[in-house]
Amino acid sequence: MNTRVKDMTSGTPWKQLLTFALPLMLGNVFQQLYTVMDSVVVGQGIGVSALAAIGAADWFNWMVIGMATGFTQGFSILMAQQFGARDFTNLRKTVASSYILSLLIAVFFTIVMQIAVSPVLRFLNTPDHIMGDSLGYLRVSFGGLIVVMAYNMFASVLRALGDSKTPLIAMVIAAVINIALDIFFVMGLHLGVASAAAATVIAQVFSAVYCFMAIRKLSALKLARSDWKLEHHRASRLMYLGTPMAFQNVIIAIGGMVIQSVVNKFGLLFVAGFTATNKLYGLLEVAATSFAFSMTTYTGQNLGAKKIGRISQGMRSAIVMSFITSELIALVMIFFGKFILRLFISGTPEEVETVLGISYQYLFIMSVLLFILYILHVTRAAIQGMGDTVIPMASGITEMVMRVCVVLILPQFFGQISVYFAEVAAWIGADVLLVTAYLIKMKRLKYEDASQ
Repeated sequence: MNTRVKDMTSGTPWKQLLTFALPLMLGNVFQQLYTVMDSVVVGQGIGVSALAAIGAADWFNWMVIGMATGFTQGFSILMAQQFGARDFTNLRKTVASSYILSLLIAVFFTIVMQIAVSPVLRFLNTPDHIMGDSLGYLRVSFGGLIVVMAYNMFASVLRALGDSKTPLIAMVIAAVINIALDIFFVMGLHLGVASAAAATVIAQVFSAVYCFMAIRKLSALKLARSDWKLEHHRASRLMYLGTPMAFQNVIIAIGGMVIQSVVNKFGLLFVAGFTATNKLYGLLEVAATSFAFSMTTYTGQNLGAKKIGRISQGMRSAIVMSFITSELIALVMIFFGKFILRLFISGTPEEVETVLGISYQYLFIMSVLLFILYILHVTRAAIQGMGDTVIPMASGITEMVMRVCVVLILPQFFGQISVYFAEVAAWIGADVLLVTAYLIKMKRLKYEDASQ
């Protein structure tokens, strides 16, 4: 077995969670780095309108990527539980079935999204003068969906077995390639906005191949021909876990697209400012998603090993670490946010100052209340690790309802600034549901464990 594989059913919980999460944080930083670099290179190399074009496509693009990550994360829950139970025979069958399902899902959504992209952009009130760039960016991104699905599937397999270092290395490789290609395509060859998406897809190819080669070295995952039989009960279980997580991300994205449709009505500069801050959203939550991945694997392995008490211990540790981390990130953004945001913005001095003012207001509000988002991620991940993906899906619906209500109602009374509070309202609504559900589920698990 690869030494990077980690058994999280023994040892100090906070150390297990932190050592697993740290490589993921670094990997997410590099992932966000090349996402941010798309916008920096496009914004500086082409201009504000090009930045707005990417912004207009953001939520739709996030939705499709979110579906890919949702399915693969759902599949990995069963893998983590089987690894924790040391059921390697079923683990191999589950991995093979997950590969088959991931390929089928990727092909299906590649076709559907190429058909849907133009009508969706028009539905979102995308301004005519940036429609062409937004459309080109999304067509290239969606054309690479199979690659995105492959990377997320391979990375999810590794994380389910406690290996968070290999995905980190893969993401570093992808980040370096993506940034180099961004500069070459956009600033060197002047190929336009769509070439930034092409750079990302090409970079993902390298990260997917790297993770796949690492999996092939794992003796526990040497797949035989018999493992590739797609059994109905196994496929159903995997889809039961993956579909709600994918749908959860779709629902969250729909709420985001409603926000984007309202923002698009406020003019080019507001769209550009809103986009600049959204490009930092990933950096704001970079540690939250890392703790979440860590908590899902930790919970899944310990549930498989029937160590219920360790789940509570891990949850307490994760909450404390998440709170401290969120406050540190918030301080950085509050004091250095304007400097970071300027990297995205070009234009006349008046345009730059207007866009900067819009984007910093939004960034400040999210930073001050960032700890709410971190509680959301960790609690949702713990519930997912227990094998329940329905309640997290319900939390996604709650997020969407809160976003839509805030963005459609408050601007009529308080103007554009109220749009900034849609995200925070979504976090609060989801937290209420998730924390309540987690406490109920843990009480039930402890009772069942004590009665055995």
